[in-house]
Amino acid sequence: MYKKTIKYVDYDGNEREEEYYFNLSKVEIMEMNFSKDGNLVEYLEKIKSTVDIPKLAEFFKELIMRSYGEKSLDGKSFRKKVNGHLLVEDFMETEAFTELYMELATNADAASAFVNGIIPSDKSAIPSKTSFTNNVVN
Repeated sequence: MYKKTIKYVDYDGNEREEEYYFNLSKVEIMEMNFSKDGNLVEYLEKIKSTVDIPKLAEFFKELIMRSYGEKSLDGKSFRKKVNGHLLVEDFMETEAFTELYMELATNADAASAFVNGIIPSDKSAIPSKTSFTNNVVN
């Protein structure tokens, strides 16, 4: 889980500083891995090597959208939906979202910290598409 304090100016001109939470479960990482032809790391490397800035910015937006949520007070759950409503939709309408998005798109260190913070600490437990398929088929 990644906790990020974001400073921004709201639509009334008030300066704000608030904490936001981002997290991806092993299941969510596996689903993303599958959506990128089974190799999220290769997908990112390809974007970096081709200097495809629009793709990279699009990827960061996807990461924010998939990882934003609210941690329960007891720490047992991380909610991304309430009554069928995606919480990220409210977040994306704030200037806090704009600040985070711009920071990730323009600051490699911040982007790296964000990515490393939202993924589970036990990265070895996340199967690749090939290992998952081999275990199911064989």
